[in-house]
Amino acid sequence: MNSSPTTWRERLVAPLTWHWAAFAVLFVIAVILAIRLGLDWAAMDSHATEVLAGKQVELKAIELQTAPLRGLDLRLDKTRKQIKDFYQKRIPPNYSSIDARIGELQVASGVRLTRVQYTQGKPGASLTEITMDASISGEYPAIMHFINSIERDPMFFIVRAMALTGQQGGLVNLRLRVSTWLRPADAVASGLPTTPDENAPAVKTAPEPAASKEGE
Repeated sequence: MNSSPTTWRERLVAPLTWHWAAFAVLFVIAVILAIRLGLDWAAMDSHATEVLAGKQVELKAIELQTAPLRGLDLRLDKTRKQIKDFYQKRIPPNYSSIDARIGELQVASGVRLTRVQYTQGKPGASLTEITMDASISGEYPAIMHFINSIERDPMFFIVRAMALTGQQGGLVNLRLRVSTWLRPADAVASGLPTTPDENAPAVKTAPEPAASKEGE
């Protein structure tokens, strides 16, 4: 009868019992930590997904913003080459080449140019406008051929203005103004007069005094 309580007391104080008790406590703690870790991991994973999605949206926005800049260096090189080719192939080297080319087109078209005057505009940063003002006469098909030849010529010409000044029989008379360009140094070397400013007010001259009548 007395042996049973003693046995329980011995079991309670026995090292094996404390080991099992400690193991049980540690197991419960481990389970709690595992659950807590799982919850934290799920929360972190959800937050990381949101952050990743936000970064992907930002990256896409940056890609769209920078899309026009892609290959900009290549486009700049191509543009520089095109400008260089344009200057070499279509900008005349000097005034003499302009006058000679106009003469060739005149002969090829069968028209006649009179009162031809070349002037130069204000020097630009890279080009100076050269203006040809002339009267042109000839049959209508020949004049149109001359004008079309100017507009399509490899040398860069622009027809600025045309005005009918007269017609007799099959001959037509026009006032023609054409522009081309020279490099500023070449324009200065040409020695051409300055193009008149069409917007400048005309200078009025004082009328001459009337002749006095005899006897006064």
